[in-house]
Amino acid sequence: MVENRKILLCVSGGIAVYKAVALVSKLSQAGASVKVMMTESAQQFVQPLTFQVMSRNDVYTDTFDEKDSSVIAHIDLADWADLIIVAPGTANVIGKLANGIGDDMVTTTLLAATAPIWIAPAMNVHMYDHPAVKRNIQQLHEDGIRFIEPSEGFLACGYVGKGRLEEPEKITALINDYFSSEYILAGKKVVVTAGPTRERIDPVRFLTNFSSGKMGYAMAAAAAEMGAETILISGPVSLPVPSGVTRILVESAEDMLQAVAAQYETANYVVKTAAVADYRPQAIANQKIKKQQGNSTLVLERTVDILQHLGQHKTNQILIGFAAETNNVSQYAKDKLARKNADYMIANDVTEVQAGFESDTNRVTIYGKNDFEQIFDMMPKQQLARQLFKLITDREESHDS
Repeated sequence: MVENRKILLCVSGGIAVYKAVALVSKLSQAGASVKVMMTESAQQFVQPLTFQVMSRNDVYTDTFDEKDSSVIAHIDLADWADLIIVAPGTANVIGKLANGIGDDMVTTTLLAATAPIWIAPAMNVHMYDHPAVKRNIQQLHEDGIRFIEPSEGFLACGYVGKGRLEEPEKITALINDYFSSEYILAGKKVVVTAGPTRERIDPVRFLTNFSSGKMGYAMAAAAAEMGAETILISGPVSLPVPSGVTRILVESAEDMLQAVAAQYETANYVVKTAAVADYRPQAIANQKIKKQQGNSTLVLERTVDILQHLGQHKTNQILIGFAAETNNVSQYAKDKLARKNADYMIANDVTEVQAGFESDTNRVTIYGKNDFEQIFDMMPKQQLARQLFKLITDREESHDS
């Protein structure tokens, strides 16, 4: 799917530069047109000639070295690219871009770009965990830049931890997946619910759960990237709004029900990833409940099951539910699929390492009508979201034809 696609690879200085060479090789062999630009530090690890040979294109290293006098190189390259990859992405280049600094060929081009930018970080595990680096990554997330999360493994500095550049094969697969599903949701309206709900007990306490909202936000981001009008109805989380997404903030299960109902009639796809409270306090105290001697009883009442409510009122919508389970995952997911009149149920075991609420990765199985079932391997939630939409839209198109 990358054949004839124009990919600009921005290489910054780190020992992982050698992997960028392999990435150029794989993309070129797949038929992509790849152009490379390098920071001064990157050239200390690999000479530009290596990338020139692999890409069969000039390599750009100097803002003031204009190879074609009819254009301004960094503007022309920014306009040329269908996709821009920064790999390896050092703490230095991440910090510059997050703060709008353009002092070399790479950063000036990135600041002029309108194409999607993906950064594949690579650095020492302690650098990756530094508060300043975390702030910069968060800022770039909010600016709409996507990150290819680094692997955990042995680092050149001798540490073992998160910070190793993702393997070229995996980055190539992500790029291929991106282009294969580009704009397949164009003209569609996708409504996604995400995060937890809060059910108030009194002015200072509430009932909630551990949902981070990451899977729901990944689904919303993927839908927007794939061309959909995307409405994200979110409980309280600390995540940036994905680029191209309209977010509606809610608090309680009842708030979420009303927000979804308002969008439901015009929706083509509804994705229920939110972990909605099943129960709420029967009465909310107007004042803080004070401690008493002995035990206390909190009387709860059921909230409306939003997914079941939507299933009962479904017309032409494709209704997609999520089942976060701790045991009997398949049995419970299939039961929910039938009982709630959903079209698909995506289930995962939240007790599995790196597949729970707070993780950046997930492993799921998707269930559909007529005993459809497909297992997805562990992968970043952003990648998983795109693959889920690709599978579902392919199946729905085949049903319509």
